[in-house]
Order: sequence, then C-alpha cells, then structure tokens
Amino acid sequence: MTDGPKITLIGAGGMSFGPTMVNDVVHTPELRGSRLVLHDVNSERLDRAYAFAAKLNAAAGAPLVIDRHTEPGPALDGADFVLSSAEFGRFRHWREDYTIPNAHGARQITGENGGPGAVFHSLRSINNTLSICASISKYSPDAFLINLSNPMSRVTLAINRATKIRNVGMCHEMPLGINRLARRIRVPRAEIEAKASGINHFTFFTEMRDRRTGEDLLEKVRRHFSKPFYDYSPRTLRVAKLIEHNLAGAGLLEFGYSPLVVHLIRTYGLVPCSVDSHIGEYLPFALDVADWHPTPIDFHEPVMVKAERAATWAATTRLPLPLGAMGHSSEEVIPIVAAMWTDTPTRIMAVNVPNRGFLPDVEEGAIVEVGALVDGDGVHPETMAPLGEPLAGWIRTQTQLQDLIVESALTANPDLAFQALLEDPNSPADPAACRAIFDELRSLQADLLPF
Repeated sequence: MTDGPKITLIGAGGMSFGPTMVNDVVHTPELRGSRLVLHDVNSERLDRAYAFAAKLNAAAGAPLVIDRHTEPGPALDGADFVLSSAEFGRFRHWREDYTIPNAHGARQITGENGGPGAVFHSLRSINNTLSICASISKYSPDAFLINLSNPMSRVTLAINRATKIRNVGMCHEMPLGINRLARRIRVPRAEIEAKASGINHFTFFTEMRDRRTGEDLLEKVRRHFSKPFYDYSPRTLRVAKLIEHNLAGAGLLEFGYSPLVVHLIRTYGLVPCSVDSHIGEYLPFALDVADWHPTPIDFHEPVMVKAERAATWAATTRLPLPLGAMGHSSEEVIPIVAAMWTDTPTRIMAVNVPNRGFLPDVEEGAIVEVGALVDGDGVHPETMAPLGEPLAGWIRTQTQLQDLIVESALTANPDLAFQALLEDPNSPADPAACRAIFDELRSLQADLLPF
C-alpha cells in the first residue's frame, strides 16, 4: 500500500537526470510511501535504471515502491506527477547540429539551445515531447508535468500552446550558478540567497546577498571577475587548447574558462547564471569576444559514457556501496513535487513559465525563467523588475525565434523553421548557406522531425 503520489519518470534510462531524480525522491521524507515508476522505451537501459533505483531505495530503508514499464499506458495510468527527460540519439544529432552549420559558416559555439543547429534540436525535441504529452492526456490528464527536456524555452512553449496539461519547465542552471560563484568568491553556499530572471540558459542574477551580513554579493562577484587572472594571456590559451581533449581538462574549461561571462560582467555589469557554452548560444558576438572556445559536446558526451558505465557497474556489483550517505541534490524538481503534494509553500529559484507580466519588458506568453512560490495550488511565479537594455533586446530576438520554431512544429510547416534559421543571430549571413544547412540537417534527421 502507498500513501504518497504516483510519480512517473519518462526517459528514466538516461543519465542526465534519471539517477538524480530517483535519488532525490528517495531522500525526500515528505514523499515517503510514493510509487515511483520508471519509463523508458529502451528495455536494457530501463532495467539498469531500475536496478540502480532499487539499490538506492533499499539503502534508504525502502521509503518508495518502485516499478518500471516500457509501455506508456501502465507507466502513466493514474500518475499524479510526470517528469519528462527523453531524447533519441542525443549526442549523434547534437554533433550534426554543431558541425554541419559551422561547416557552412555559422558562428555557433555549442549548437544545443541556440544557433541554427538548435532549430533542429528544438524540432526533434518538441516532436518527441508532444507525443509524450499525447500519452499523458490519454492516461493521466490530471497529472502535473515537469519538463526537463532542452531546448527548454521552446519545448515548454510548445507544451503550453498545444496541450492543456498543467506543467512547468525546470533546469538546474541557477542553483549550479550559485554553487559555482560561491566557490569563486569564497562564501558558503548555504549563506547565499539569490534571485535571477531571463530565459533558460540566458538568465542573469538580479539579487545575491549574504544571509548573515546582508552584503551585496553581486558587487563581490564583479570585483572578482575584474582580476587580471581573467584576461587570458596567449600562454593560458595555449595550455587550454592542450587540455581540451582530456576529460578532466575539458571539464575545467567548460566551467572555468569564461571570456564571455567576463565580458558581460565587465562591459554591462550583467552576472550570468550559466557558463559561456550556454550564454554564447544566444549572442552573435561570442566569437568576437574570444576567437577560440572549447567544444562542449567533446566534454558532455564522454562524461555521459563514463556515467553509464559507472551506473551499470553500481547496479550490478555485489560490493557494498555507501548509497545511504547520498543526500538530496541541488535540483529543484522534487521540491516542487513535495510542495504541491503536501501543500507546503516553498520558494523555487527558477521555473520556466509563460510570461504573464512576470518580466515586464519581455513579450507576453513567451517562456521566461523567474523565481516562484509553489504550494498545493501549483506554481506562482514572481514578478521581477524589467530587464533593461541591451538584455531585453537580446531576449526579444530569442522569443521571436521561440515563436517561429514552435509554430513550425505545431503546423508542420518547414518554411517557418527555415525562417527561424535565417533569423538566428549565429547563422551565416548568406541565405544560400542557410539553405544548405537546413536541407542537410532535414535530410539526416527526417524521421524525428514534425514535417
């Protein structure tokens, strides 16, 4: 017998969120007695995820009932909450999204959430997520959906336009950003309170204070990034290029090499929540600020490969593992579930929701990322101060692209998708080059696109 909610995790076999979400449910006392259902269409990955989840659950005293299904019906039937993080061929297609546009003159540094390659990532992800939403509408229409799939803003907009499912989009960039900056300025993470606003992966801190002293930590962050260390000498760049293809070195560069973050802080006073590889997706001058950037996929893909191997070993080994010592992560997903289920008002640092005046100088209806209060009645976003220029202008460009891409996916209209690619600030200026990018990616990914 269970007395908690039924929580269904779609895409449970993936390593980006699956193990973390299971761990967080296990380590949330308010959800004791919940039924956690793992769902993935890949039975091998699902079995591995289930074995690992069962070990986590047992190590914590079995607070949950855990089940698994490859079919959506039994996985979703009667679900109270659905967490969705599912994608087909993530790294293979990400590499296509990155390399093909750049071969035709695009100025992408990542190609995942912004840039011409991300037009196709968006279309694939929207197409897949809406098929998931169709199953939710059929089997658990009253469930609350938490979308974890990128490109977050565009996928969340599609869910809100095409369905009546209650939902919110969630990303960990703001909590991770606080963790990262806390280490830089040497302030304990637990002593920092902060607010931020913008769009996903392009959100900027508006407040950051020391709980103990009331000190304005944003000024401390700005002073920190004014140090000569961040001027990146030619010698530093030579070393960076040498370590780029070593996994540890690639990780150091992904989270530590920050010429674009430094530029935004020094030039505009804007403190981003994300690292260069994300904020650079939305800005046309990323390659003007620094003519060399590491390639993020070369870090993230081997990390996921190693994580899968580690999870497989952990799920099958007979060696005793200290799983009981694992605590709750900094992710804010499961706190939303607990707050809604128990009707306990809880502040969440960053949610992705349609703009209803929450950001006054961003288009109504566009997906924005702001703080929120969550309780039994749902998610209540905070109204934030205007972003101001030039930030509002940069975001305006992206919300217009949100609209074009989502309409393309919902109406199966490739012309709108091509228009979005043409208008992306990191696309080539030559329309013929844009057409070549579009046609090549469309041919390679035809089976996953909505048209």
